[in-house]
Amino acid sequence: MKTVRVLIVDDHRLFRAGVRAELGPSIQVVGEAEDVDSAVAAIGELQPDVVLLDVHMPGGGGQEVLRRVLGSGSSVRFLALSVSDAAEDVIGVIRGGARGYVTKTISGPELTDAIIRVAEGDAVFSPRLAGFVLDAFASTQAPPIDPELDSLTQREREVLRLIARGYAYKEIAKELFISVKTVETHVSSVLRKLQLSNRHELSRWATARRLV
Repeated sequence: MKTVRVLIVDDHRLFRAGVRAELGPSIQVVGEAEDVDSAVAAIGELQPDVVLLDVHMPGGGGQEVLRRVLGSGSSVRFLALSVSDAAEDVIGVIRGGARGYVTKTISGPELTDAIIRVAEGDAVFSPRLAGFVLDAFASTQAPPIDPELDSLTQREREVLRLIARGYAYKEIAKELFISVKTVETHVSSVLRKLQLSNRHELSRWATARRLV
């Protein structure tokens, strides 16, 4: 059996070490990365067969890695490996070009098999997640792809939705059990991603997309 060359992308060092230890002998881990920039650089340098990609990490998350790598014409295959089983996370990375999505509850042998299948061109999903993908792509009622909305994390969308409803920062912090400073950080990130100037523009943007 051909050895599959894999790059592990995750912002937790101990988790990366755990994945290494669990993978079977048919998998060769050629490198690791902990954020978007280091992932893009490592993929370009190492040219792995499969990238094990975390969804939420510094620098824009898994979707940003997909955009930058696949947008440059690379043929590397991606398998998302995340603690999140949220439908929007699954759909976002699959729209971005990942070949599969499995959660971190997966066993070592199952992950090894999933990597091999993705390397061979198959699409692989944890059982519960396959339904999200089918619903999103098979239904004629599926909403159109919105790249701007897809660029936001789940928490950023929650903050945006509350801003559109007229909540003050302190009220948002209380509602989401986070600090006011964290709310401000999320708002700054959303403004930057959407290229907007203030919370009033954010409210109009969210209302136009019926996020309220």
